Amino acid sequence: MESLHAHCAGLDVHKDSVVACVRHLRNGTAVASVKTFKTTTQELLKLSDWLSAEGITHIAMEATGVYWKPVWHILADGEFDLLLANAAHVKNVPGRKTDVKDAVWLADLLAHGLIRASFVPDEPTQHLRDLLRTRKQFTRERTSHVQRLQKTLEDANIKLDSAVTDILGLSGRRMIEALIAGQTDPQTLAALAHRNLHATPTMLEDALRGRVTGHHRFLLQLHLGHLDAVDAAIAAIDREVDRTVGPFRAAIALLNTVPGVSSLSAEVIVAEIGIDMSRFPTDAQLISWAGLCPGNDESAGKRRSTKLRQGSQWLKTALVQCAWAATRTKGSYLQAQFLRLRSRRGAKKAICAVAASLLTSIYHMLKKGVAYTDLGAEHFDRRSKDRKALSMVQRLRNLGYAVQIQALPA
Repeated sequence: MESLHAHCAGLDVHKDSVVACVRHLRNGTAVASVKTFKTTTQELLKLSDWLSAEGITHIAMEATGVYWKPVWHILADGEFDLLLANAAHVKNVPGRKTDVKDAVWLADLLAHGLIRASFVPDEPTQHLRDLLRTRKQFTRERTSHVQRLQKTLEDANIKLDSAVTDILGLSGRRMIEALIAGQTDPQTLAALAHRNLHATPTMLEDALRGRVTGHHRFLLQLHLGHLDAVDAAIAAIDREVDRTVGPFRAAIALLNTVPGVSSLSAEVIVAEIGIDMSRFPTDAQLISWAGLCPGNDESAGKRRSTKLRQGSQWLKTALVQCAWAATRTKGSYLQAQFLRLRSRRGAKKAICAVAASLLTSIYHMLKKGVAYTDLGAEHFDRRSKDRKALSMVQRLRNLGYAVQIQALPA
């Protein structure tokens, strides 16, 4: 097999060590040399100097957790063409697994152009991605603590969520803080409700009549304090995002024109895919990377599975949430697509198709710098007008009628 890169290297990255294999093609013969370095900054600089002295032009490494990132950041400052490989795509033959053989295997694959590069965004996009992923983790953590708070109230037989939609809203928080302070009288607690609360005083008094002990008060105060800390962290992240989102504001403004895409969702999408669509030659490749296309599992002429491919979970969940919001936009193409597919394939597959359509539109919007244009709910009817007419004629013939189609005058 022809070698594409005469001077390349493969790195097997671990937490505390990096095994590097340099491969040179000399007079038609491959010559390899292997060295091991620690992952401290000083050792990684030595690795960079050694690779540079060897005349290496291309370097491949596996995406192993977060351990590849420090290596990538240091080598990115050199004159190397870096390539990040999906570990599942470059597995060696079973029974030949050592760190040295892994490095040699990566170098061989890279030399022959057999490694598919993973998408690594530029540094500003990575920073935005880190912030928004952390924000989502804090949001999930906040939801878990709200559930723990609710569990404590239930243990004290306080049915606050039965009368109040948001137990941490204005009225709910007042009542919880009063419970922590030692107030147990249902009438006094019910009087803390805001005047616009839908629940009646009687409903509130029944819900707030329970058995609150000192143990419950301690747990309520603990969870409430943690929730306040998480809210403060989310607010700090939002401020940092506003400070660093400058280079992406034009792209975010474009994505805000898409039905169902909020400002936060637009920021998440941009952080996950970037704004340079030249990294993805076609919209189909971006959809495949996001994991929104059916898998291709066929053998002996039989398709064994069509479940969705694995992809970026952060991007996929954001797009599915946007798709659900978009299906509630009346008279839109996305709503029509969802309703059309749901009747035949079910809601889950239909919403994934809508999410794929959203990503297709976003790809072309970012690539061409244009705002979203809705095709309208009648798009499918216009596209299949003749086919639909023939279908109706056939149905009438099955009922015993002779039908002749004649177009109305314009």
